[in-house]
Amino acid sequence: MVGPNGEQVGIVRVEDALRLAEEANLDLVEVAPMAKPPVAKLMDFGKFKYEAAMKAREARKNQVNTVIKEIKLRPKIDPHDYGTKKGHVERFLKAGDKVKVTIMFRGREQSRPELGFRLLQRLASDVEELGFVESQPKQDGRNMIMVIGPHRKKSETKAHTAGQGQNRSVPSPRAAAAAAPRPAASEPAADGAAVSGPA
Repeated sequence: MVGPNGEQVGIVRVEDALRLAEEANLDLVEVAPMAKPPVAKLMDFGKFKYEAAMKAREARKNQVNTVIKEIKLRPKIDPHDYGTKKGHVERFLKAGDKVKVTIMFRGREQSRPELGFRLLQRLASDVEELGFVESQPKQDGRNMIMVIGPHRKKSETKAHTAGQGQNRSVPSPRAAAAAAPRPAASEPAADGAAVSGPA
């Protein structure tokens, strides 16, 4: 048996261990049932469960999930469509996600893998400021696949965007009212408004 402060009590009969737990107002918890003899510990079981849950929550909070986004292209993609897809890749990389770029070959296109290779190389050079080629282009059946990883990790991106949000100043309503333009005295009065002066 192990005491509440981690001290070794020694081999104790079950009845004596239960009596000691009752006297100390603690629970008798079996921590190593497979050991010979089995090991039990005097502890506050509710507090132990609470601390274990808090540790698990902290571990989950510090864990960053790496997401792999996928973009699919065709070898003979229209320039406008290419620009749109490139924009998506840039957005994913800025958010700290990896991007899997897939070139899909159909029919006779399969005999021209160099078209897909050139397109992937072009995309990699277009987004090199935001990401790097993590996995070089390789043929996988009818597809050619390349993975681009971000230069900045997701956790760093989140910290950076949070810092930018804190530095943004918001004008007070009074300052906004003072900055609003006022009508000049020479402007004509609105329809239906009384105009002072000689009749």
